Amino acid sequence: MVDIATRVWNHKWKIDPIVRSLIDTDFYKLLMCQSVFRNHPDTHVSFSLINRTKTIRLAELVDEGELREQLDHIRSLRLTRGESTWLRGNTFYGKRQMFTPAFMEWFENLQLPPYHLEKKDGQYELTFEGTWPEVMLWEIPALAVIMELRSRAVLKDMGRFELQVLYARAMTKLWEKIGQLRTIPDLRVADFGTRRRHSYLWQDWCVQAMMEGLGDKFTGTSNCRIAMMREIEAIGTNAHELPMVYAALAASDDALRQSPYDVLADWQEEHDGNLRIILPDTFGTKGFLQGAPDWLAGWTGIRVDSGDPAAGAETAIDWWTSRGEDPRDKLVIFSDGLDVEKIVELHKQFAGRVRVSFGWGTMLTNDFKGLVADDGLAPFSLVCKAVSANGRPTVKLSDNPNKAMGPEDEVARYKRVFGVGAQKAIEVSV
Repeated sequence: MVDIATRVWNHKWKIDPIVRSLIDTDFYKLLMCQSVFRNHPDTHVSFSLINRTKTIRLAELVDEGELREQLDHIRSLRLTRGESTWLRGNTFYGKRQMFTPAFMEWFENLQLPPYHLEKKDGQYELTFEGTWPEVMLWEIPALAVIMELRSRAVLKDMGRFELQVLYARAMTKLWEKIGQLRTIPDLRVADFGTRRRHSYLWQDWCVQAMMEGLGDKFTGTSNCRIAMMREIEAIGTNAHELPMVYAALAASDDALRQSPYDVLADWQEEHDGNLRIILPDTFGTKGFLQGAPDWLAGWTGIRVDSGDPAAGAETAIDWWTSRGEDPRDKLVIFSDGLDVEKIVELHKQFAGRVRVSFGWGTMLTNDFKGLVADDGLAPFSLVCKAVSANGRPTVKLSDNPNKAMGPEDEVARYKRVFGVGAQKAIEVSV
């Protein structure tokens, strides 16, 4: 087992690349990338870093030279032979050859496109532009780099013993959470913590702790590299990026209204079973389900990723029932802002009514709350989103208006088209 504290101490003395592999990314990114590669390979997109927690002034914490060095290193990475073999030959979600030869040939020759970085008002403006399949693969490594550089900046003045104590306390904190989860019957929980992790080594440690502490209750990790190294399941389906870009490409209000379903029509041409999971909240869950075609009711389940999670699950149960489906056969994946208490509460509320699963993210891989002075390692909300497609702005409404994004006039238009009324704002912490 790696001595994380010693490695953190050694960061002061030598260059230590944060991202060392193109598959140090979330599995859903590769699944979506293949879909985009097949359906929209020439669409031009822009992605941009968005720090929702304005009190964290990243440009004052993270050295620009170090950030550029890490981003430049990522651009030097190529898929290794072993990684290619794993992607080509492994079984994912019960399916062999998940990734087509054409996509793999493209991926094996990929170099991530250039980035643009500048400082503004104490924050970094980091943007990526180019064809959609290439640019979309910047999201996860860019977030991981900035999150870990922030961690390194906070830890840089700590001594060797102080670091040992810090990580011992963080390990104890996580192990106590695992102890609580171990008591839940029929629990299914996966690691979804790549994007806002404390560090790669810490995420890897958390995964190993979950493997030992939870056994079969731990279903896998979203991180492809860790899944490969630890020989566990790679977990993930799709994200808001697809409907956001498809919607931006829509030429009329009617096409806009149809675009979320076009995404899933393309998706089901490639995937079945547990990969047929609906993410309905991009432009409002209720409106999405009300207008959904009947064939979507036959899909395996729904991921609840914004708003009140219990209300989202109840909405899904009502929808399945109204479409003649038995909710007990359906899968509900909770993945927004989870920690142990919420997992326990939601499992108790919905177990037996639906098949319940959890994607545990930031509070698994980056819970250092209260462990350093001024709470300087507390997690915060950092995202990297598609902001335009073929020159047209993207929009996300969400079930939580605090997660909405896009120009005001376009947000108003989308709310009109998708029939989104009053919404309850929920604080976004991670």
